[in-house]
Amino acid sequence: MQILKNIKIALLFMVIFSFLPLKAKAAEECFEKVSRSVFKFNMALDDAIIEPIAKGYNRLPDPIKNGTSNFTSNIATLLSIPNSLLQGNLKQVGHSTGSFVVNSTVGILGFLNPAEKIGLKPHKEDVGQTLGTYGVGPGCYLVLPILGPSTARDTFGLIADTFVDPFAHVTIRENELFGVSGNDLDYFSVRGTTAIDFRADNDKNLTSLEKNSLDLYSSLKSVYLQDRENKIKNSIEDNDEWGSLDN
Repeated sequence: MQILKNIKIALLFMVIFSFLPLKAKAAEECFEKVSRSVFKFNMALDDAIIEPIAKGYNRLPDPIKNGTSNFTSNIATLLSIPNSLLQGNLKQVGHSTGSFVVNSTVGILGFLNPAEKIGLKPHKEDVGQTLGTYGVGPGCYLVLPILGPSTARDTFGLIADTFVDPFAHVTIRENELFGVSGNDLDYFSVRGTTAIDFRADNDKNLTSLEKNSLDLYSSLKSVYLQDRENKIKNSIEDNDEWGSLDN
C-alpha cells in the first residue's frame, strides 16, 4: 500500500532529524513550532471526529465496551511477547504468552479476560520501552500527526514495532503465521479501535486537563513523558504500577 509506505518514510525522516542534536533530552524540543502546529491539527481532528466517536463509544452497554477493550488489549499482548523476550524478562514472556493463549481460546478471541482471573497479568511492552531499558535516551520531543505525543526514540519504536509485532506480520505485511493471515484493513481497524477505546477511557481526564491548563500542549507533553518514563522503569523493575496513562 503506497500511502503506508509514504507514512513510514516520513516517520523515518522525522526520526533522523530528531536525532541530529544527539545530546537533546526529552524535555527539550528541536522544532517546537512544527510540533505545536501539528498539535493544533490533532486537536481540531479530535474535536471534529475522535471526541464525538469516543463519547458515543462510552454510551455502549458495558459488556460490549469491555469486550471490545479486552479484544484490542489481547491483540496488543502479541507485541509484548517479543519485547519482553528482548528485555530478558522471561516471567513477562510467560504471562503474555499464557494470557494470549487463554484469552484467545477460553476467552472467545479475547472478548473475555479469564487469564486475569487465573493470575496472568501481562505488561504492555513496545520497542520504545525496550530501547529505554537498554539505556537509549528519549531524544527530542515531537508531536506526530494523528498519533500525537512522541520522542525520537518512541517514533523509531513505532516503526520497529511493525517488524516485531506478530499481528503486523499477518496483516500489513501479509505473511501467514500458524495458518492465520490478514490485511491492512484488519490492522488499522484494530489500531483505530484501540485509539478510540483509549480516548473514551480518558475523556474526563483530558477534559479536566484542557480546562485547567494554561498551556495544554505543555501539560500533555509533561503527562506523556512522565508516563513513558514510568513504563520504562516498570519494565526494568517488573512492577505492576503503570502510571497515569495506558497506550
